[in-house]
Amino acid sequence: MRSKPIFTPSDLRRFTALGRGMGTYENYIPWHRVSRSDPSSMGRSHLQLWRGRQRELLSDQELVALLFSTMHPDVVDIREQFALNLHSCSHELNSYQIGSRTGAFSGTIELAEQMKMKHPTVSEHGIAAPWIMTTDLLLTLRTHEGFQLLAISVKPSNVWTGKRTKFLLGLEREYWACRNVPWLLITQSLYDTQVADLLKGNSYWALGGTDSALLAHWLCQHVQDFNQRDLTHVLRKIEQYCGCPETAKLGFWGAVWTGKLPFDLRRSWRPSSPLILLAEQEFWEINPIVSGRSAWQA
Repeated sequence: MRSKPIFTPSDLRRFTALGRGMGTYENYIPWHRVSRSDPSSMGRSHLQLWRGRQRELLSDQELVALLFSTMHPDVVDIREQFALNLHSCSHELNSYQIGSRTGAFSGTIELAEQMKMKHPTVSEHGIAAPWIMTTDLLLTLRTHEGFQLLAISVKPSNVWTGKRTKFLLGLEREYWACRNVPWLLITQSLYDTQVADLLKGNSYWALGGTDSALLAHWLCQHVQDFNQRDLTHVLRKIEQYCGCPETAKLGFWGAVWTGKLPFDLRRSWRPSSPLILLAEQEFWEINPIVSGRSAWQA
């Protein structure tokens, strides 16, 4: 394994020929992928199944940000390792609804010139080419006003403030700002590590899916009965209702994930720990992406 990622213009041409960075929903192909044919990532890579497609994450922090993103009440699609256009282009929302945004929007080369900074490049055999930047996660939200985008960059807390890294983040932020797309910088400082561990430990059950509307309704009716009770007791009660321990876990964690059972996620992993019911707003404040927190400081 290489100690750091090494890219060349040939890699970029190969990625383009393979259709990377294109598509939506289950047909989307990330620009950077978890595969042997790609330069290795700096962090530990992960594959996370969500809505019919394996999401490809290049670090532990990206996995946590993805899990927070899947909890968003309005999210319908998440495109990871999303490639930013070098040159002016149509709005990224037009991939979902043609004509939803008209006009051409600046690419990273033009924006870097406006910021009077050097655009990143890669080279091979003495020939340089512009580096294609990416946004770690691009969320598509469906609200009563239609489709909206939310761009997420994920960085370790101790590395993003370097001069060059901060310029590249500023360029990425400006790319989305000129498209009127909110952009968040997510670092570990914005969330409780205990919450992150709980999400990683229970994502299988939360994202495994159960289509039982009756179970979801029953859980909502009994949410007050579960308050201050330990997880073992609660799961046993749900199993008595639905008749299956696996369905009980799927239903419970799915309802917690979507905020139907807004229990405090800042809890111990121990099943004997009590579940504490929160107000809906307090529950969503724990999630930096839903609440719109960002570590960015200009």
